[in-house]
Amino acid sequence: MSWFESFVLGLVQGLTEFLPISSSAHLRLTAAFAGWHDPGAAFTAITQIGTEAAVLIYFRKDIVRIVSAWSRSLVDRSMRGDHDAQMGWLVIVGSIPIGVLGVTLKDQIEGPFRDLRLIATTLIVMGIVLGIADRLAARDEAGGRHRASKERKTLKELGVKDGLIFGCCQAMALIPGVSRSGATISGGLLMGYTREAAARYSFLLAIPAVLASGVFELKDAGEGHVSWGPTIFATFIAFGVGYAVIAWFMKFITTKSFMPFVIYRIILGIVLFILVGAGVLSPHAGESAG
Repeated sequence: MSWFESFVLGLVQGLTEFLPISSSAHLRLTAAFAGWHDPGAAFTAITQIGTEAAVLIYFRKDIVRIVSAWSRSLVDRSMRGDHDAQMGWLVIVGSIPIGVLGVTLKDQIEGPFRDLRLIATTLIVMGIVLGIADRLAARDEAGGRHRASKERKTLKELGVKDGLIFGCCQAMALIPGVSRSGATISGGLLMGYTREAAARYSFLLAIPAVLASGVFELKDAGEGHVSWGPTIFATFIAFGVGYAVIAWFMKFITTKSFMPFVIYRIILGIVLFILVGAGVLSPHAGESAG
């Protein structure tokens, strides 16, 4: 991998990680369209450490508060009813599905799941799901002529059952094209949570999963499967761009619809199907990692 490739891929990772459009799919497609080797699942996992570092800094106050309350609840029974202490447990519970499936499906994640036809399918299907979830949320918020607006749930109402459902939604993002934020936010909206609550828990839930995945994949870099220099460079690029995207996205979702992302996903999926069907792109274009 050249330094220019790592710069472009780091930029793509930072731009797409927190938007509901799938960073892993865009890394895969960028390489395919440019005629580069697929950067591979290991490169994706490691550069995600950079974007998760941006999450740690952006949500640092929330994280410190949650970790502190959760730690104290281990020895102080009176703290176990504290919302922040409970959030610590809920993040752990919600991380179980992706942890189990990430290890179980490792070979599929690094192979068959990166087929461009599967990516096109998940882009379209999850785009439709996000669109439905967004419209339901908008209907509840706006109400209607004969219907009062419906109050949606906040994170204070999050329990173990919903936490596990969020976690299962996040695990779907092991398939490129699904999108971690897209799946978890869609799940949250369908369960009746506010946009802000669904997005905030989505970002917090991703921290242990992404950091664990990145550390796990570091062994591939050590074995020569990933170039150290370009990968670290891309990780720093992803961090800087990712932080800016988080700040923008958290403001965007408070007043705007997810429909622009829905339309983008569907159009990109259709275009990808056309290009593969016409033979312009092979379903396995650039599949061997460089």
